Amino acid sequence: MTYLDFEKPLADIEGKAEELRAMGQKGEGVDVEKEAAALDKKAGALLKELYGNLDAWRKTQVARHPERPHCRDYIDALFTEYTPLAGDRAFGDDHAVMGGLARFNDTPCVVIGHEKGNDTKSRITHNFGMARPEGYRKAIRLMDLANRFNLPVITLVDTPGAYPGKGAEERGQSEAIARSTEKCLQIGVPLVSVIIGEGGSGGAVAFATANRIIMLEHSIYSVISPEGCASILWKDAEKMREAAEALRLTAQDLKKLGVIDTIVPEPLGGAQRDPRAAMDAVGKQIAASLKELSGKSGPELIRDRRQKFLDMGKKGLG
Repeated sequence: MTYLDFEKPLADIEGKAEELRAMGQKGEGVDVEKEAAALDKKAGALLKELYGNLDAWRKTQVARHPERPHCRDYIDALFTEYTPLAGDRAFGDDHAVMGGLARFNDTPCVVIGHEKGNDTKSRITHNFGMARPEGYRKAIRLMDLANRFNLPVITLVDTPGAYPGKGAEERGQSEAIARSTEKCLQIGVPLVSVIIGEGGSGGAVAFATANRIIMLEHSIYSVISPEGCASILWKDAEKMREAAEALRLTAQDLKKLGVIDTIVPEPLGGAQRDPRAAMDAVGKQIAASLKELSGKSGPELIRDRRQKFLDMGKKGLG
């Protein structure tokens, strides 16, 4: 288990419990189970206390936890017959964006998501989930395919933001993001988006302009990262805690503002402590959202989706 900065006291307690159990297994003649159980109880109480009242910056840290389940994990857990489709038919394939045809609860669909990777090699391969223009153009191609064959679209958002490199800008990064956002508004099929970790900037909006937006309890969704915001406003990236509070990037704040529709509770300690339970909870909410949208016609879905975003800013700002 990788521990975050604010989890250091928890790491100490759980580490001591593991040490005691290791001593017992070595047969050193010491009955340690009672002491280890007491430490487990203490760790459980501390975990509940730490996660009972997380501030915006700590939620940001949890959302970025390297052991949170990523797009590939959700696809493996919730979808069957997944057939990946690659390339934008113009430049190349972007490994930061994965997507293709699949079945969700035996219903054919198109799934698209940002993949960060889970170790150094795969993170480099997937560019840490930061998509280039060809990634967004691949998503547009897949959404067109879904619209043509009347398949619902499910997007899994987990990105710090679109890749800001020179090559990406040369190939039309902002135009690709805008076109992807536009395509989200145009397709006449149900579109459900889940913020599974970070929802950063236009790179997230390009996938999350949806009929229903679902967020995990400790995910974040904002126009800019707290560090980027602090660098612009205070010329000091160390002010990221103040920036995180000001951005109102937590699921709880965004629900009050009407930006998202549903918050999915996470296991105690975050999705990284029980990925299977977190993914199952997300799957149930996706199913509920698709069922809610299934009776609507294409024009109704388009109209409701557009109105949803036109109405933003009218709620929760008082």
